[in-house]
Amino acid sequence: MLTPQDITLLQQGQHPEPFAVLGMHQTPGGLCVRVFLPGVLSVELLAANSQDAAVAALPLAQLQRQGDSDLFVWQGAEHERFDYRLLVRRAAAHGQGVQQEWLDDPYRFPLLLGQTDAWLLAEGRHQRPFECLGAHPRRCLDVDGVAFAVWAPNARRVSVVGDFNQWDGRRHPMRLRRECGVWELFLPGLAAGALYKFEILTQQGELLLKADPYGLRAELRPRTASVVQALPPARPLAPERVRANAFDQPISIYEVHLGSWRQQDGWRWLSYRELAETLVPYARELGFTHLELLPISEHPYDGSWGYQPVGLFAPTARHGTPEDFRYFVEAAHEAGLGVILDWVPAHFPTDSHGLANFDGTPLYEHADPREGFHQDWNTLIYNFGRNEVCNYLIANALYWVERFGVDGLRVDAVASMLYRDYSRAEGQWLPNQYGGRENLEAMAFLRRLNHTIGTECPGALMMAEESTSFPGVSRPPSPDLQGGGLGFHEKWNMGWMNDSLRYFARDPVHRSHHHHELTFGLVYAFSENFVLPLSHDEVVHGKGSLLGRMPGDDWQRFAGLRSLYGYMWGFPGKKLLFMGGELAQPGEWQAQGSLPWQLLDEPRHAGVQRLVRDLNRVYRHFSALHALDHEARGFDWIAHDDAGQSVLSWLRRDDQGQLVVVLCNLTPVPRPAYRIGVPVAGEWREIINTDAAIYGGSGVATGVAATEAEPAHGQAQSLRLTLPPLACVMLAPVGSSVLAPAAQP
Repeated sequence: MLTPQDITLLQQGQHPEPFAVLGMHQTPGGLCVRVFLPGVLSVELLAANSQDAAVAALPLAQLQRQGDSDLFVWQGAEHERFDYRLLVRRAAAHGQGVQQEWLDDPYRFPLLLGQTDAWLLAEGRHQRPFECLGAHPRRCLDVDGVAFAVWAPNARRVSVVGDFNQWDGRRHPMRLRRECGVWELFLPGLAAGALYKFEILTQQGELLLKADPYGLRAELRPRTASVVQALPPARPLAPERVRANAFDQPISIYEVHLGSWRQQDGWRWLSYRELAETLVPYARELGFTHLELLPISEHPYDGSWGYQPVGLFAPTARHGTPEDFRYFVEAAHEAGLGVILDWVPAHFPTDSHGLANFDGTPLYEHADPREGFHQDWNTLIYNFGRNEVCNYLIANALYWVERFGVDGLRVDAVASMLYRDYSRAEGQWLPNQYGGRENLEAMAFLRRLNHTIGTECPGALMMAEESTSFPGVSRPPSPDLQGGGLGFHEKWNMGWMNDSLRYFARDPVHRSHHHHELTFGLVYAFSENFVLPLSHDEVVHGKGSLLGRMPGDDWQRFAGLRSLYGYMWGFPGKKLLFMGGELAQPGEWQAQGSLPWQLLDEPRHAGVQRLVRDLNRVYRHFSALHALDHEARGFDWIAHDDAGQSVLSWLRRDDQGQLVVVLCNLTPVPRPAYRIGVPVAGEWREIINTDAAIYGGSGVATGVAATEAEPAHGQAQSLRLTLPPLACVMLAPVGSSVLAPAAQP
């Protein structure tokens, strides 16, 4: 018999070893079965194969209630263990008689975690912990159910709770695997779709109700339960996707916030499947090569745009199910578009159902706020010095790439990870072991992250949003991952973005004095593999829209925006444009609404959209504009010193000899008879002119120009051109590459 203390602890939901007292046990007097079932009238023991009422009517034995507790016990003389089920009777709802049900006892099932998995979890080097942690429908001892497992090494007790047990943490306490700090339990009879959380009793006696850190699906906010979901099968990148993500390929990214790209009836979010039918063909028609989605991991607050995620493994329920999101990715790939996810490993929110103080201790975060609290965002910082935490994050990155087949991840806020004093005053941060400001643990984490994705998912892209001059962000680490670069494939060029937007916001009359803001970027343009970003960050928080930053009257503002886009697409580096930029949106992005699609009824806005489409078309067609984006031999200045006229000109090339000339006249004054030297004699023709009438410009055009044997800019041949006002022009030698005529508007 159990001691009164055992019964009291079970009744209070505080027993430290539920598997030691519940289920079937060998006792000196024979076998014993104990079950704890609050709210039932009676419990009978059945043979395990009792599947129908006829057999169930012949119970093996009646379990006896222990006093006035909810513990029921059967003591038999048998000494051979056997499989069993339970016939439970309870009062029906609203006093309508008695109802009965057949149950399998969760405490008769064996260990779930294999010993190898347990060891790897304990060491924080399990390659795919999402395969054994979380909630997984499976079959155990020929019974269908769900296997639950959660890492909470410092808890006194952990239970699975949900609708299936009236959210009562006393009913299904879990077994602690002490070798790895994981609690596990198999619940027979549950299936995909069940709602659940983990109820955690801390060492201090506090009860916490937590969503599953490895939950593959979540409820739609404001509800916060996890939802049992089968693990998606692996989906490796197809060879054509691997090729499309290579350095020498055109990569032009359309950055999208799914909730506000377009809304049904002006208020309803589109589902992943609706977005597959609308967003995917739209981005493809505009010539983009990739979609980049603002974070889609489950997050409680719409206003965070996904940057404060709670359910890292769950695609947000705002747009549908995990199967729906996988359908979206597959639709994008079928259309020739890659999918990049914005991914947030730098910090997490303090919501009570999330990772914060998960088992009553700072398990995922640092205990010291000088290391663990983000002052800018009021969030918590992951403890990159803990192997299990790094394992969790790296597994999550692998999960998205491997299980949904996304083309890669854009890692958010890398700068905040790399520096211990990021946005902190003196005395508010702790130095590293050598007394420096670099976060050595975060650097090691990023190297391991990129190495894992590179080896397990070759062809996937890893991009860093990193705003400082930290060296080697997109350079490979050393073979032992202890030094060298961080291993990203690409880095956002925040310096280029800041300099360019600052310049284009200036009145043209002053631009001659700030010419260096456009030329300085070439000093470091090939020190990293850069993406040129005009992202969501540039059209929020009072910054206004890109169009709104352009000076002058309406004509000059639209011309200025078009010239910015031409300059960007001609500059070395991959491209990224946030949604709405192609519409010349006049106001700041509003995440709670929809893009102002009605703007396309106005010719000037439609012209900018057409320009973006044609820039992408030319960028993809002419390999000189993309093949050597990350190598200095793909770029040569023609004239970088014409500050007096605010004119820039340069040459782009590939390894096969294809050439494109880019000229930017950044004042509203046409420049007739402007001469530039070119390396190839013959006829050159315009392939892009941002001042073309079809884009809303004044229509000053060169068309086709023939070289003259007059030296200029170190070349024996030169072109004499009329440069349109506030415009960017691209030219290629006639016959060097055939581009079909652009479609009519």
